[in-house]
Amino acid sequence: MKKTRREFLGTIGATGILLAAPSILRAQGQESFRIGAILPLTGSGSTFGPGMLKSMQAALEVVNAAGGAAGRKLELISEDDQTQPQSGVLAAKKLIDANRVQAIIGTWASSVSLAVAPLTNDANILLMHTSGAPALSIAPANAKGLAYRFEATNDRYGRAFAEVCAREGFKRPATMAFNNASGIGNVEGFRKAWEAKGNKILASVVYEPNQASYRSELQKVLAADPDVIVMGSYLADTTIILREWYQSGQPVKFVMPGFAANPDLAKALGPDVVEGIIGVNSIPNETGIAYATFDEAYKKATGQPGSTNPYAAMTWDMIHTLALAIEAAQSADTAAINAKIREIANPEGKKVFTYAEAKAALKNGQIDFDGASSILDFDQYGDASPDFGANTFTNGQLSRKYVVRI
Repeated sequence: MKKTRREFLGTIGATGILLAAPSILRAQGQESFRIGAILPLTGSGSTFGPGMLKSMQAALEVVNAAGGAAGRKLELISEDDQTQPQSGVLAAKKLIDANRVQAIIGTWASSVSLAVAPLTNDANILLMHTSGAPALSIAPANAKGLAYRFEATNDRYGRAFAEVCAREGFKRPATMAFNNASGIGNVEGFRKAWEAKGNKILASVVYEPNQASYRSELQKVLAADPDVIVMGSYLADTTIILREWYQSGQPVKFVMPGFAANPDLAKALGPDVVEGIIGVNSIPNETGIAYATFDEAYKKATGQPGSTNPYAAMTWDMIHTLALAIEAAQSADTAAINAKIREIANPEGKKVFTYAEAKAALKNGQIDFDGASSILDFDQYGDASPDFGANTFTNGQLSRKYVVRI
């Protein structure tokens, strides 16, 4: 019987790494360290999810080739969350209860991470994610200090949006937000930063997902005559909104998250519709040695440069960070590993950039591992702070305009 695409992705997600590298299961009978990956292999995050998985698998090969961590090989078991919190919860329950994983990594959408966090807290295991919702930094989501964010928070995204709008000379912004934690968080972060500069927002609309048209919400915003609309949106809803805006003929610019303003948007709408749109996304540590290593591995795994998927660098760093903390702790105990994460990533130790180099340096003292996605200095909330790129469409092609540092 022919498998559907979703069934096929689920099969490769759960078993592909085991087929590709059966040696990761056991090393001469020694117990492995089991990691659960929950990823958007389908749904609105599917542009990034498969590459995030391949990046994890490549990083896992690097770690295991160097002897694993604390004498253990790492084992990866992955599940598709379909970019839906309900599916994420089912995946987490399976990974925790059936697969007995010792950490969960890779959750992308804020709604998924927020839904999964209570389960990882109850199980006393680590959660490493790429979600922006500020609520993930604090209780109840991070009540036990077991969550680590490799992406920028929505508040920082909003501040980046405000810096871009100021730099572009916009004076009359309005906002439109998808009704979830990430969409609302992005525009709320922008509002706070914009108003802190003494400015005003002309109109704000929150819209519901899965609508065939957003014409009424769009008209409400356009009626305020803004010179820019700041979006907290995803690819599918952005595509509909921009098509309806273009049909209206009213001139206005757009600033939006990079996961909405990506090459697929230009493919769906054509170069005339997307011309001049600015996408803001966190950018990897592009000048770092760790990024060069990641980029080479990602090209080998996918045939694409690492710059095509900023979240892949984050999942590469998740495997490295977790493995180095296990090695530093010389233990598979969650509390012991958690106590070492900031110690191996934050300043004061020897600068290291690859797993083998870092593992060797740990024998002589503290290390400061700089990652591919950022320098990985985790704050008191477990949040890293990558920089941002402002990217613009010109003749249908997306290119970096400048870097924003917050």
